[in-house]
Amino acid sequence: MLERLESIRERYEELNRLLSDPNVIANTDHLRKYSKEQADLEPKYQAYVEYKSVVQQLKEAKEMQAEESDPELLEMVKAELDELNEKKEELEEQLKVLLLPKDPNDDKNVIVEVRGAAGGEEAALFAASLYRMYTRYSERCGWKAEIMEVNTTGLGGFKEVVFAVKGRGAFSRLKYESGAHRVQRVPTTESGGRIHTSTATVAVLPEAEEVEVEILDKDLRIDTFCSSGPGGQSVNTTQSAVRITHLPSGIVVSCQDEKSQIKNKEKAMRVLRTRLLDKIRQEENAKVADARKSQVGTGDRSERIRTYNFPQSRVTDHRIGLTLHKLDLVLDGELDDIIDALTLQEQSELLRADGME
Repeated sequence: MLERLESIRERYEELNRLLSDPNVIANTDHLRKYSKEQADLEPKYQAYVEYKSVVQQLKEAKEMQAEESDPELLEMVKAELDELNEKKEELEEQLKVLLLPKDPNDDKNVIVEVRGAAGGEEAALFAASLYRMYTRYSERCGWKAEIMEVNTTGLGGFKEVVFAVKGRGAFSRLKYESGAHRVQRVPTTESGGRIHTSTATVAVLPEAEEVEVEILDKDLRIDTFCSSGPGGQSVNTTQSAVRITHLPSGIVVSCQDEKSQIKNKEKAMRVLRTRLLDKIRQEENAKVADARKSQVGTGDRSERIRTYNFPQSRVTDHRIGLTLHKLDLVLDGELDDIIDALTLQEQSELLRADGME
């Protein structure tokens, strides 16, 4: 571990020199590349520098302990040694986590797809609640959420909503949300007061860059049509809505959220690129495909990653057995307790696999 950290230190300091080089400063591509690499190394470098400082302080304290005879001073040195040893252990654990292989998609923006599944209108209303939960969480994180595609119901629910979340680290936090979410509550459509169980599915995909997926014009069929639903005077009067069909894959994306046909086409292409990249990755790696299928599932009530129980104000994440009794806060976007626990679980599994735990 120390050898890896030493090579990181050397590379970080080399990048410092490169970023001061006038030739690099004049080259925008090199400047961006080196700046990003240094930013990625920064947490490891800083933690390692602090670790080395603590190790040096420990060495000096032990030398002082060996030379000192005054009982009062020895007690002070012992207290300092205890504190430094505790700090050293904390930094070692932190460094182990920092050295874990990083998901290359972690810093990417995401495309989130939420669909009502089992439960009809109530499932669509729950999908709308999940959409609000994620947009509120995005606000808390300083990210920007933007609707790409939406299919509403008469009562304000969402049969399907696709939205982008822009912000550093969005995928690293939201990737754990992929799967079937179950709700237990008395529906607004139920007059008898009986508790119903419904589900909605969530898929979180890292947004594809243009360079990652090549889309040929000849492979696209682009149809325009009038928007439907609320939206003012432009609705049903202009051909602003866009439907794009990718002929080789059969993937169809439509967008009508914007009044401009050009903007709707841009949004639809972003979603198409992301879905195509996801399809390519699934085909290249059968294990990834199986994992994603098991995450998202069919939306059946029995396939769930999390349950939202309204009568008991309870949220349970079944993957890690975590239960929180603050449903209203979670649905208002306070997801950090759940996501932090899931992140910790994943890190622990990676440490065990890497033999560092």
